[in-house]
Amino acid sequence: MNGPLLLTLIWLIPFGIALASLMVRHDDHQRIKMLSLLGTMINLVLVITLTLQFLDVAAVNNTVTDTSLSTFHFVYKVAWFKIMNIEYNIGVDAISVLMMLLTAIVIFCGVLASWNVKEQVKEFFILLNVLVAGVYGVFISIDLFTFFLFYEIAVLPMYLLIGLWGTGKKEYAAMKLTLMLVAGSAFILAGILALYFESGLNTFDLQLLSQVHFSDSFQYWVFPIIFLGFGVLGAIFPFHTWSPDGHASAPTAVSMLHAGVLMKLGGYGCLRVAMYLLPEGAHMWMTFFLILVTINVLYGAFGAIRQTDLKYITAYSSVSHCGLVLFGFTAMTFTGLKGGVLQMISHGLMTALFFCLIGMIYGRTHTRTVSEMGGLMKVMPFLSVAFVVVGFAGLGLPGLSGFVAEANVFVGSFANPATINRVCTVLAVLSIVVTAVYVLRTVNALVNGPISLRFKELTDASLLEKVPVTILLFCLFGMGILPGWIIDLVNGAVHPIYNNLMR
Repeated sequence: MNGPLLLTLIWLIPFGIALASLMVRHDDHQRIKMLSLLGTMINLVLVITLTLQFLDVAAVNNTVTDTSLSTFHFVYKVAWFKIMNIEYNIGVDAISVLMMLLTAIVIFCGVLASWNVKEQVKEFFILLNVLVAGVYGVFISIDLFTFFLFYEIAVLPMYLLIGLWGTGKKEYAAMKLTLMLVAGSAFILAGILALYFESGLNTFDLQLLSQVHFSDSFQYWVFPIIFLGFGVLGAIFPFHTWSPDGHASAPTAVSMLHAGVLMKLGGYGCLRVAMYLLPEGAHMWMTFFLILVTINVLYGAFGAIRQTDLKYITAYSSVSHCGLVLFGFTAMTFTGLKGGVLQMISHGLMTALFFCLIGMIYGRTHTRTVSEMGGLMKVMPFLSVAFVVVGFAGLGLPGLSGFVAEANVFVGSFANPATINRVCTVLAVLSIVVTAVYVLRTVNALVNGPISLRFKELTDASLLEKVPVTILLFCLFGMGILPGWIIDLVNGAVHPIYNNLMR
């Protein structure tokens, strides 16, 4: 299939499914769910096809590390607002392709994990599909204005998805999340408009803007605006507080998609826009942001220790692990940048599985409080073993995706000879010990020990529930055991960003 057509179909299909769902009777829940499942299945096939076509580009050039992979492929442009030279300008590089593959896997698993949604089913799946369309649109956009438009489409449905279908303090969590992310969006828009006018080219084209050498004084004030704007979505300290409340209140599929994919838009934007276009600004501000993300890594880990709710434990863990994404980027080394990208993929898979399992366990036990559980291995062996495995992935155990990503992040950061980088690396590595405490304690309390009388009649995962869990486990092991092709692709995509930083 033609590359540009394939890219367009990938984001149009979720929109089409949302529109088709509007035509279905409100009480025909099964048909609405099947429509979303069909759409996510088709998109998964299309994204796998896109990945294979992208690998063919590598084969033509004899090696996946060829510099041809440093540029965008399947590029297509159509002017849609000529006055400001705004274009429907799409294309992908290796990072985009891998993030789209992550999105396709997570949303497919998320729809299956949401099969038991019973209230306002039609509205739930419509909003979920709109959100996914926005995420795909971000990853294929080369025009920064189109990028921002899709970014907003991806972020705004979260308010309703959490506020209407969430649990606990859902209205508070939804409002807090929305206000903080909208504030971040305001910073992003200001930065993008500054790039547009300062370039003198009157264009939002990322590739053209990358060839412009912006003055140092301009970069010094615009870089922190853009980096911080995207960093809010990446839960950068101290603007991370929306994340634990939002994740804890969100329904299962929304938690999976939000932690697994949506938060990665923050790191993706920091790398793709701020660091790529404003290298001098990056050099000026990176020590400051390095300190912030080091606090992220430590604060999230220590925060998770104090939690008793399974979702809050995972949410604070996400703050720590998302901090590792930006920690790799602030290293300003090739290995660090590569590690940050790998951590985005690894954390997306790992957190999606965590929230998927928590949703299934809560659906049976009707509690997320760790102290009220115990002995679940006796009645739910499949779910318990899966929880143990994903816990080990969070620890960075060799053979799982977390080890591959974190090893590159820490090695890349320590490779920077600056004293502050090495001190922060040592502190970040020590967070692994803290992670071991809360992960092993939670796993032990959940699956071992005597079982409560009210849990003795519980059933294990159904066949439908086993499908998303098995897929995500397969991906965790696959990336951990055979990471070579992913690493090679990431190497090629990181080259132009690193070269810009070092020019």
